[in-house]
Amino acid sequence: MTGVSLQAPAARVDIDIEKIRADFPILDRVMAGGHPLVYLDSANTSQKPRQVIDAMTTHYEQFNANVGRAVHQLGDASTAAYERARVKVADFIGAADPAEVIFTKNASEALNLVANTLAWGSGDYAVRAGDQVVITEMEHHSNIVPWQLLTERTGATLRWFGITDEGRLDLSQIDSLINERTKVVSVVWVSNMLGTVNPVAEIARRAHEVGALVVVDASQAVPQLPVDVASLGADLVAFTGHKMVGPTGIGALWGRTEVLNALPPFLGGGSMIETVAMAGSTWAPLPAKFEAGTPPIAEAIGLGAAVDYLSAIGMDRVAAHEQAITAYALERLGDIDGLTILGPSEPVDRGGAISFEIAGVHPHDVSQVLDSLGVAVRAGHHCAKPAHRRFGVQSSTRASFYVYTTTADVDALVDGLDQAKRFFQVG
Repeated sequence: MTGVSLQAPAARVDIDIEKIRADFPILDRVMAGGHPLVYLDSANTSQKPRQVIDAMTTHYEQFNANVGRAVHQLGDASTAAYERARVKVADFIGAADPAEVIFTKNASEALNLVANTLAWGSGDYAVRAGDQVVITEMEHHSNIVPWQLLTERTGATLRWFGITDEGRLDLSQIDSLINERTKVVSVVWVSNMLGTVNPVAEIARRAHEVGALVVVDASQAVPQLPVDVASLGADLVAFTGHKMVGPTGIGALWGRTEVLNALPPFLGGGSMIETVAMAGSTWAPLPAKFEAGTPPIAEAIGLGAAVDYLSAIGMDRVAAHEQAITAYALERLGDIDGLTILGPSEPVDRGGAISFEIAGVHPHDVSQVLDSLGVAVRAGHHCAKPAHRRFGVQSSTRASFYVYTTTADVDALVDGLDQAKRFFQVG
């Protein structure tokens, strides 16, 4: 998928939302005061279906052993399950070879892996003094801080795309911003704060024209869009499991084989070596080269189960539902006096996270009132301080949706916001 365009959805989305919700035990919770849980914080972390929970429990109860080391039956079974999970993830994102999928603990580790190995590397993929790294103002801190550290340590220069008033990337200076000195362009696919879906393919084409490496933070994209890394135009793609109905503690880095082979190891230890001598060591082939030590085995198996779950629904249907519920929320929130949406206000090229502020009420106060009604949202800077600063605010309230979100959930949010306004006597 080279340029995902999320248009305003059709009226009907072919998805059995009640059947899906029945798979998520936590959605039956009753919160303090007898209020049913309304979970609107999925951009932070998604809830987990029974299928994922059961897959991890079954592993621990019946197959638990380390991988790639033991030759007994449990070790063989555990290794086979771990590698099956890699194949599932590879197929899910359109990777040509499962060895191109590196398991990490999260997207932050995956992005740090890339930034650090580019600083340590040699040849075409080494970043040195005089080079430039280009990011954007709407990045999550996980895709800002590693590049700041890289440029500080190497003497390279960090540059970035700005944001328009509508919450889109300002690409008006793309030809000068990405130039002959650019070595790396790292961009978020879907903003966790603004919801913006960025034109990754367009940016990648320009980056490759000057020979730059393209890194994509797909943490919000992989959970909600059909993904085909082979046609995306990126060289390296990072994402995390816990936002796509999988467990915490597991993420992935996909990279083109040529690039991964050229980068040095990130962590040293067991499993990532070919041979070790006191005078030096050589490295195992992909993917083991980047998976030192005991990996997150049960978590990888859980991620494989999450991939199975989403694939059974169909990512085209997941995306359509996300678009429909976001369009409904944008319409309902747009009717609230004093509420300002940060980011695109139309459901076109937009993901399922909506950040907003209510004049005269601090986001933390909004969140606490909503929480007292059983409605879970996020309040704060969402690890996106530069984007907040661009819009002149310190923080915001964010509601984010997923495959189990209903229009009734959005209605509960709107009713809660009306109560918050009355409580604080604003509007």
